[in-house]
Amino acid sequence: MSNSALRAKAGAPGNTGAPGRSGSHETFWGAVFAAPYLIIFLLFVIYPVCYGLWMGSNPDSYRQLFSDPIYVRTLLNTVLLLVVGVNLKMILALLLAEFFLSSRRWIRALFLVFILPWAVPAIPEFISVHWMLDAQWGLINNFLWNTFGIMGPPWLARPDLAMGSVVATYIWKWLPFWTLIFLAGRMAIPRDLYEAASVDGATGVKAFFHITIPMMWKLYVTCTLLSTLWTLGDYNTVHFVSGGGPVQSTHVLATLGIRDAFELGDPSLGVAVVITALPLVIPIMVLLMRQLRRDQVST
Repeated sequence: MSNSALRAKAGAPGNTGAPGRSGSHETFWGAVFAAPYLIIFLLFVIYPVCYGLWMGSNPDSYRQLFSDPIYVRTLLNTVLLLVVGVNLKMILALLLAEFFLSSRRWIRALFLVFILPWAVPAIPEFISVHWMLDAQWGLINNFLWNTFGIMGPPWLARPDLAMGSVVATYIWKWLPFWTLIFLAGRMAIPRDLYEAASVDGATGVKAFFHITIPMMWKLYVTCTLLSTLWTLGDYNTVHFVSGGGPVQSTHVLATLGIRDAFELGDPSLGVAVVITALPLVIPIMVLLMRQLRRDQVST
């Protein structure tokens, strides 16, 4: 039998191996297996988002929110954490990645100690920091008094020191993670570039500015945007280090929304706080998508 006859027989209506029937079976079973995931996505993603937007559609909630002086201070704290905390963390991570690239044994051992804050669970760490900063019984003030005879400041009783403690703790917690990311990116740069630059006298700081930074710039921008998004939703740092105090002066948008929704018993107001973060979230997401698209096109 010729090949054309075999193909005609395989495509005959009575043939059980017909492509149309097998395709319908695949579509049916694909829909069956995808249905549970689709239902979970609708129940736990689409429905909460739509319900939250509906709760936050009351104009009275925004009038009450914008007239609250705590919200204005919270917005400034959020911008401070994003601008100072994120950028200082990323700059230090880039510099430390260059430092930990050394093959010396003591630097490798130091790196193992350096990544411990990131490896340990966040909530116990933040609770420990909170008690370390206690003005009377905290480890830091007791160390200053017993070692140098200096009376330590009330770290969590002054708004400026409390917010500074939150930013410092945030950097301390997440600096090792981004240092590890930049270290991997730094190791991907060919050594031939540095060897060729050393012939022209570009070593040390010159090589860092003329080779390392240009080669890692795309990675740096992408990681900074991603870190900004994660930080905008960070609840644990402020809640467990300062608790939003003193006198509600160190709240960020993530903690103020939970406070209004649960502590004050006003879910609509809490959702309104979260929705006011969208003018920050959406531009960052757009920039991140554009950056990823540029990286994909360039590669």
